[in-house]
Amino acid sequence: MFSVFVPSDSSLKKAVVEDLAAVPEHAVWIDLVNPTAAEDKAVERLSGIAIPTREDMQEIEISSRLYIENSARYMTATLMCQSDTDMPRTTAVTFILGDHRLVTVRYDQPKPFALVEAKLARFCAPAITGEMVLMELLDAVIDRCADILERCGAEIDQVSHDIFEPESERHGHAKQYSQILISIGRKGDLTSKVRESLVSIGRVVTFLSAVVEGVKWSKDMREQLKTMQRDVASLTDHASYLSSKITFVLDAMLGVVNLEQNNIIKLFSVMAVVLMPPTLIASIYGMNFKAMPELEWVHGYPMALVMMLAAAIVPYWLFKWKKWL
Repeated sequence: MFSVFVPSDSSLKKAVVEDLAAVPEHAVWIDLVNPTAAEDKAVERLSGIAIPTREDMQEIEISSRLYIENSARYMTATLMCQSDTDMPRTTAVTFILGDHRLVTVRYDQPKPFALVEAKLARFCAPAITGEMVLMELLDAVIDRCADILERCGAEIDQVSHDIFEPESERHGHAKQYSQILISIGRKGDLTSKVRESLVSIGRVVTFLSAVVEGVKWSKDMREQLKTMQRDVASLTDHASYLSSKITFVLDAMLGVVNLEQNNIIKLFSVMAVVLMPPTLIASIYGMNFKAMPELEWVHGYPMALVMMLAAAIVPYWLFKWKKWL
């Protein structure tokens, strides 16, 4: 099955069809989701263009992602999926534009597709074409990437606050450093995937801008392409900035963890030094030699206690005076 979109009364009507004969000739958008080989061939006969396989869509070289064949423009981009979950991922989506009809091939559910479907179902321009639908999809993808980066930036700021919060707020409760590190890792992974998607979309927009010179596109659509190029460039720079900030926050987090570990080791070292002299005194008077005059002293026991207490206080006071504690 696949979805077709047909203009109807200032809106785009969606229909899920199983038979090629049910596809209207004036359909402007054919959306293939997890298509079978039979569906690929059916659409190829209808539109006169070749539908790339899933393996072809995974190719990373530019010549396999952006090309013109039989007067149709093939554009494969990497889009974000499941960005609102803990397991975001990317998926390859192919846009085929030919004879004012758009064919999309995808094997996942990127959110911009649902947003554009809902928008065009409410209202679409008269005499809408595949080029217009493509522009709506690209615009929705860019807006979605911007929303993800905004959310990611806010969450990174919160993580940074948790790391650098005042000592008075940090004192008295255990820091969940492992959770912070996991959060930083997830934000870094999400940011890198968004940047990958933006680079891919930027190539598609650049490709369209290059081939549009020989196509009669309206002035508004040409201006929209230029706006998209600027948006993609600015968002890519922002994604790079967030990546740098995540690296800084990660280094800071590891530094804080290292300081905490050093403080713990220092505490153990101080306790060992403080308790060493009293232990030595107690060990001496725990020996069973007969010739030990102190054993016969009336005040020998309190004297030993005072010596052990003084032997513990003096090193501690010395450490405080040297500002080692």
